[in-house]
Amino acid sequence: MQPQIDKVSDAPLREFVGYHIKRAFNVIQADLNDVLSRFDLRMISYSALVLIVENPGIRQSQLATALAIERPNLVVIIDELEKRELITRDRLLTDRRAYLLQATLAGRRLCDKAATAVGAHEEALFEEIDKDTRSSIVDALNRIEAKSREDRS
Repeated sequence: MQPQIDKVSDAPLREFVGYHIKRAFNVIQADLNDVLSRFDLRMISYSALVLIVENPGIRQSQLATALAIERPNLVVIIDELEKRELITRDRLLTDRRAYLLQATLAGRRLCDKAATAVGAHEEALFEEIDKDTRSSIVDALNRIEAKSREDRS
């Protein structure tokens, strides 16, 4: 007779903080993807657009580093944003291999609308968590990220 289970136990995995972070991120990502789909954006294209709006004249290489993605993967995202006329890409006069990125008026307007929706998404998702706890979570995540950077250098 083959054993069958009614409920899968993930108790051994729940001992790991990283597992909880991953599970929480899955919820956040699914909800955020739903919010951003209204603007025909994905998490990565929204992130790229925000950084371009906030950093006019950013080079593609700088954007790739800031987003922690490989440069070839960024090209697809930049092409998508440029095709939608949300950004412009201009060659750097002193280095013909480099491009400077600027948001268009349409890009800035879309970014503002999407940012408002993302803010509402975050507020709704985290409404049960008080501001001090949110701050502690962000601090802990920043420490993990900083430790990772230290380990790589």
